[in-house]
Amino acid sequence: MDNLGEAQDVHKGTWTAPIGSHPAVTTQLPQMLALLRDTCMQRKIRATYFVEAWSLGVYPGAVEALERDGHEVAWHGYQHEVWGGLSAEEERDSFAKSWRAAAEAGIVYSGFRPPGGKINDRTWGLLKERGVSYVSPLGQFGIGQEGVVVLPFEWRAVDAFWYMEKFSAIRKEHGEQEDVLSPAEFKEWLMRRIDQAKETGGFLSILFHPFLQTSEEKFSVLEDVVKRIGMDEELWIAPCKEIAEWVSNHQESFVSWSTESE
Repeated sequence: MDNLGEAQDVHKGTWTAPIGSHPAVTTQLPQMLALLRDTCMQRKIRATYFVEAWSLGVYPGAVEALERDGHEVAWHGYQHEVWGGLSAEEERDSFAKSWRAAAEAGIVYSGFRPPGGKINDRTWGLLKERGVSYVSPLGQFGIGQEGVVVLPFEWRAVDAFWYMEKFSAIRKEHGEQEDVLSPAEFKEWLMRRIDQAKETGGFLSILFHPFLQTSEEKFSVLEDVVKRIGMDEELWIAPCKEIAEWVSNHQESFVSWSTESE
């Protein structure tokens, strides 16, 4: 999961409702957590939520609920600032503000997903200095610079790729139509991709945003995916930090890689 509340909208100056009232946190997230706790599953699903540090103090109850259910709270910037476009000073400032907010909330970060998906060359050293063990950008699975584990995401495994108008250019780059696509099309692709990951033994990061679970049709996709992976005991479903720990303990099996700075 990504994006907790209105952090990005506040950053952009477009949020007009009272702080701490985002329906994605007050309504959609509790429904998602209840689904992940569903006792009809073979096992409870534990996930990673990449949260903007600004939101930790705004939604402490949501953070507590995540941790109580065994989910990981990881870092997603301070207010969802697009990471690839930050200057060195802005990047260091985001680290500093975020770690202060995390300390106040009692959170220790193990992982980072850069908003926008792109990581800068200078980020690797800053992550190592802060003790962050993994990063989840666009890219290749394995070991990144400074020994930081890379657990990448792919755009098609993100609900926003299918549902949001502003992703039209990214859809076009991936050979899809520019207009938004349907939940049924997302589900069809994702189920095939899960089967492929199982067959090849690969890694797959699936991303559902609470703020996009706004209809029964969209939420049913999440339900069906959770049931698919929750009932399959041959799949290892775990928070990112546990996967990163396993990869770190088996580094000899993976090729290191690096990314160009943006």
